[in-house]
Amino acid sequence: MNELCPLCLSSDSNNFWHSEDRDYLHCLVCDLVFVPKASLPSLKTEKIKYDQHQNSPSNKGYREFLNRLLKPMKEYISCESKGLDFGSGPGPTLSKMLQEDGYDIDIYDYFYANDPAIFEKKYNFITTTEVIEHLHDVDMEIARLWSMLVKGGVLGIMTAFRPDDDKFDSWYYKRDLTHVRFFSPSSFEYLAKKLEGEIVFIDNGVVIVKKC
Repeated sequence: MNELCPLCLSSDSNNFWHSEDRDYLHCLVCDLVFVPKASLPSLKTEKIKYDQHQNSPSNKGYREFLNRLLKPMKEYISCESKGLDFGSGPGPTLSKMLQEDGYDIDIYDYFYANDPAIFEKKYNFITTTEVIEHLHDVDMEIARLWSMLVKGGVLGIMTAFRPDDDKFDSWYYKRDLTHVRFFSPSSFEYLAKKLEGEIVFIDNGVVIVKKC
């Protein structure tokens, strides 16, 4: 039996690629490309990598990057909305930008803001910027976030769409060994259908899923 897909839990996958001294599998059901369990980085390896991130609220370029999600998200949320920035990182920035605009926002990060009480709350919106590609148990994590959204709430996701197969080998995104899940638009269409949500594709790797 092939390894179960971490997004749709199907065993219908095949070998897709081998580089960076690790294998990549391709799910034939949801179109996710994923790194098998044997090659997943340890928590220690992940923490070392994340500690090197230099992003901060004072970085104008980083703010512009985050606005790829933030600006379209504002069309779906009111000023009274309560939000969560999931995977806020060592230098929370999106949450600061939302606070500057008057939104009530919590943060959560496994390494830097690990407060399990967050998962008992309900939110009007949740953002995950450059996070979903890191999640080992992506099916569980997304299901948990979805359960925390109120009806009519929105989940905003930013990652990078997987390129055409012939460009995968040279794709910069997979060279970061903490990136272990690689999505196509079809993967997100599968996810939205599974969640029974409405999906909007904003930009390359930027999607919003509304809870109906």
